[in-house]
Amino acid sequence: MLSPLSSHNVIQYLHTAGLCSLLDGTFESIKLPETNKKNRNLVVKLGDNRQLLVKQEHKHETDGISHELFNEWLFQELLQQFPVLGNISAIAPLVLHFDEENSILVRSYLSEYLDLSNFYQNNNIFPVEIATAIGTTLASLHRATFQGKEYRDFMATAPQGQFRYSFYNPAQGIDSITPEIFSHVPSESRRFYELYQRYESLEAAIADLAYEWNPCCLTHNDLNLHNVLIHSRWNQLDNCLVKLIDWEACGWGDPAFDLGTMLASYLEIWLSSLVIDATLELEESLQLAMTPLEDIQPSLVALLTAYLNAFPMILDYSCDFLVRVIKFTGLALIHQIQDSIKNCKCFDNSDIYKLQLAKNILTKPEQSIVSILGVDESVIVSSIGTMNTIPQPEKEKQLVRLYYEKTRLRGC
Repeated sequence: MLSPLSSHNVIQYLHTAGLCSLLDGTFESIKLPETNKKNRNLVVKLGDNRQLLVKQEHKHETDGISHELFNEWLFQELLQQFPVLGNISAIAPLVLHFDEENSILVRSYLSEYLDLSNFYQNNNIFPVEIATAIGTTLASLHRATFQGKEYRDFMATAPQGQFRYSFYNPAQGIDSITPEIFSHVPSESRRFYELYQRYESLEAAIADLAYEWNPCCLTHNDLNLHNVLIHSRWNQLDNCLVKLIDWEACGWGDPAFDLGTMLASYLEIWLSSLVIDATLELEESLQLAMTPLEDIQPSLVALLTAYLNAFPMILDYSCDFLVRVIKFTGLALIHQIQDSIKNCKCFDNSDIYKLQLAKNILTKPEQSIVSILGVDESVIVSSIGTMNTIPQPEKEKQLVRLYYEKTRLRGC
């Protein structure tokens, strides 16, 4: 097993892998912030003006090396195997090298592109052109792989000597609460679990969502603003404004999940700008946000409209598609809180507001469409062109669900 890569040994590794020559000239390596604490990321500037991103997974104490980078490499292999996907410019292949033994992946570094989250934070503008590009790109991937057994089987490939499930259902609530939680979660963060337990309707809504999860196409499964890059000259280009990156979690899944997690990432901009005060009610705090929801809503609507215009068949296949997208938005907000507790060990008043909002979205999705998007569902659907009818799959027999409305389920 190779030692962890660093700015001191990464050049030698790239030379050994045949990705650069020590005669190319000067080299420079920069360590990137570990936003997800899963990977070690280094940007290497080569003497021929090329830049490479080198990613290495951290070793887990319990199960050795995880295989998320294998999944990203497999996705890139899929793009090469099926040109119809590789021709989608926003997800074009970038991977140059994959070392499964040492869990290292090298891809081209897009120096002309910016992290979309940072772009929004630094500029505080939300051009609908960007959201439209994201929606169109995502729809192109979902539409091209829709009900395609060959894509599903390809992504089911497991690392050598390993086995994995082809269908992972990400529609999960929090894990079952056990005594071990007191050993690794600070006391102030335990309030999240206490509140979550209190909302029986929330647990039932998440259980329903997991039950209704409908894998039918290739999905990103970790789509957020950090995983979208925007071209530095986006306002001067006619196409390829964005790139979708970090396909480590991709697999055969439910398209509504991708859209829901993307909407939740936009909502995070609004929620992170809340004015938090013990004397303010939730509604008052939401209205006093430094970045008003009204500033973001046009992008939310543009993203959904562009997606449905590019993939109108999905409304024939799932007549309640937008409602399910909104439900997944609420679930993604809960996942954001979980990630915050896991990475930062914190749970403050802003997270309490986020949990309340997530609960409202999950338990009252129809009403939440208007409050979140600013328009009624019919307004978005009416703007879609003529829908093409697709064959309806034979539905399975409805089984009796293993819970009652009052039953406390923690996920599925």
